[in-house]
Amino acid sequence: MDVIGQPVLQLHQISVRYGDRRILEDIDVDVFPGEFIGLIGPNGAGKTTLLRVILGMLAPSTGQVTLAGKPTRHGSQQIGYVPQKIHLEPDTPLRGRDLVGLGIDGHRWGMPLPNRSRRQKIDEALCAVNATRFADAPVGRLSGGEQQRLLIAQALLSDPKVMLLDEPLSNLDIRSAYEVVHLVSEVAKSRGIAVMMVAHDMNPLLPVMDKVVYIANGKAVTGRVEDVIRSEVLSTLYGYEVEVLRVRNRIIVVGGEGGEYGLLEPSDRSRCAGEEVAAP
Repeated sequence: MDVIGQPVLQLHQISVRYGDRRILEDIDVDVFPGEFIGLIGPNGAGKTTLLRVILGMLAPSTGQVTLAGKPTRHGSQQIGYVPQKIHLEPDTPLRGRDLVGLGIDGHRWGMPLPNRSRRQKIDEALCAVNATRFADAPVGRLSGGEQQRLLIAQALLSDPKVMLLDEPLSNLDIRSAYEVVHLVSEVAKSRGIAVMMVAHDMNPLLPVMDKVVYIANGKAVTGRVEDVIRSEVLSTLYGYEVEVLRVRNRIIVVGGEGGEYGLLEPSDRSRCAGEEVAAP
């Protein structure tokens, strides 16, 4: 995408240490409205730690995070957060729309009172993620992809400037993973929301990703995929030889903890029509 205007989110010289242990060191990232950023790296690299810093849940050892020019704070309505997954029993008496509604009043005690404005906001969020058809179904009986749609809808209720997603694809099959990625991309770009999605597997993100933040060995490299996912760049980041291969439109990272990443074409989605997303 073409970057226009000022960054909505800025990470400046972020470092996190626990005693003598270095988790992150001197992370710099500028995030612009509508931009889709993949936060990539091996398990234990510090990706979730960086999200906690952005959310204001963890104070960095050094550096600062600013949102719209001001320091971030825990609980900011300008940041939407989508966790990896939810754990609910199949018979949990909670409907899809009830889960989404927690994005409005989940921090309050008691049951919410009937409210036309509240219901309209929930319906609009359900429509935006194409989840209206299972809005009244028990959440515990929905698929992982359907539950992720509800969590995305929940995060949209506060009209955030930035949306953070922590490994939302880790428990999904390939089809559902691509559907969630393209859903998030379309909704975010239509609303001008900046997205940072954590992933161990870069494959589903490649068709929509504007920029990658690759974290390894406590450090990060940021830029376009073609500039970052290169043998010499990742070898320097990891501290040992890493080879990047491009085979049949797939990017394969080989060496040490490097994973295998690929590329497929994006699919289309009908707006608010209750139709299933086309398989990639």
